[in-house]
Amino acid sequence: MDLPGRVLAGANADLPWPDEPLDRLWHAATILREHRGDGHVAALLTAGVDGCESLVWRAALDGDDLRASMQPARGWTDEEWQAAADRLRDRGWLTADDSATTTARTSYAEVEALTDRLAAGPWQRLGSEATEHCARVLEPLVARVWAVLPEDNPIPLRRPAQP
Repeated sequence: MDLPGRVLAGANADLPWPDEPLDRLWHAATILREHRGDGHVAALLTAGVDGCESLVWRAALDGDDLRASMQPARGWTDEEWQAAADRLRDRGWLTADDSATTTARTSYAEVEALTDRLAAGPWQRLGSEATEHCARVLEPLVARVWAVLPEDNPIPLRRPAQP
């Protein structure tokens, strides 16, 4: 897999592939997850958003108590968190009560769209038919993972909206 400019994805891709099927699946998923993560970091940097700001921003967008899990998991102090909130407020992304503004939501959608474009390479190489097949085959595993993944996790991975 060609991963130019990818830091964690490239590092994981350089590790030896395990022999056991489940371990190989885990390794492949790790590479793809880190590929997307590397692209997400690039998209955040393109938008001028640093690490702490990205978490404060996400907490404002989600409107829940994401801070309670994310701040300690990532090691940001209260002072660093507040400084990041102040910078986002100065950009017009947070209100006085730390709610996300329309500008924040628009900017978030732009960062996510760029992240999606940057993450598309492996899936484009695989092709749409094989990608859809992969998704169908993994659906039962995904359902089992969602059943045990805490709602409040430090990734922060959120369950998809139910139709």
